[in-house]
Amino acid sequence: MEIGWLQLAASAALIGVAVLLSLWKRLEVEKSLLVASVRAAIQLLAVGAVFAVIFESASALLWGILWVIGMTVVSAEIVNRRTPGIPSVRLPAYVSLGGALLVSLGIIFGLGIFELEPVILVVLAGITLGNTLPSAVLAVNTASQAFTDSPGRIEAALALGLDADQVNRLVSPRAVRTALIPQIERTKVVGLIALPGAMTGMLLAGADALSAVMVQVVIMYLILGSVSIVVVAVVTAIGVRAFTRDVRLADWVVAGSGTGN
Repeated sequence: MEIGWLQLAASAALIGVAVLLSLWKRLEVEKSLLVASVRAAIQLLAVGAVFAVIFESASALLWGILWVIGMTVVSAEIVNRRTPGIPSVRLPAYVSLGGALLVSLGIIFGLGIFELEPVILVVLAGITLGNTLPSAVLAVNTASQAFTDSPGRIEAALALGLDADQVNRLVSPRAVRTALIPQIERTKVVGLIALPGAMTGMLLAGADALSAVMVQVVIMYLILGSVSIVVVAVVTAIGVRAFTRDVRLADWVVAGSGTGN
């Protein structure tokens, strides 16, 4: 199938409509829409060019592994950069993202669900990280907001004798639930509304329908588990960093709440 400029322009029609709506309603999201669209196209074209070069080399598998490591590093750094003013969550981000991805790929290739090939390795890692990263970023935002929005309630709980762990048990669950909502809802509608990419690709390639479904279920479970682990790790890390060693609210919580001096 040949894709030309006409098809590409037609596919961007809805983006154009969204930009016009933003300008009309003065929503101020048109720049973000255009930047995201252009950036995605450039990145995908670059990835396609790199695919064509490195996966035809004798060291294709090594390049694939390095690519996966690079994606993990970028993902962890993105999560860490979403915490300005908060002590670094780099280590929890790396450990949770890297650990979840390693387990997922170990199951997929170790149990022979897919053959260990460079393209498959990179694609599956991208699917896992691509689904996990948005939830991790949402976890950062909801967890930090949960603390900065209610410093008075937290200080009252501390005054009543609760320690940092007990306060975290009150504050953190809501942040975790909020961050997991998109992935949980996406999982609920699989098959009813959404037809996932892995299953669809296998069906288009002529695979047996039941086999394609079983593979998709495995990937879906691994993604949901990975997302949950990373979200819990990030929220827990922020909860720990919300208190000083002498169990007072950290400076970033007080400053973010607008009650700092």
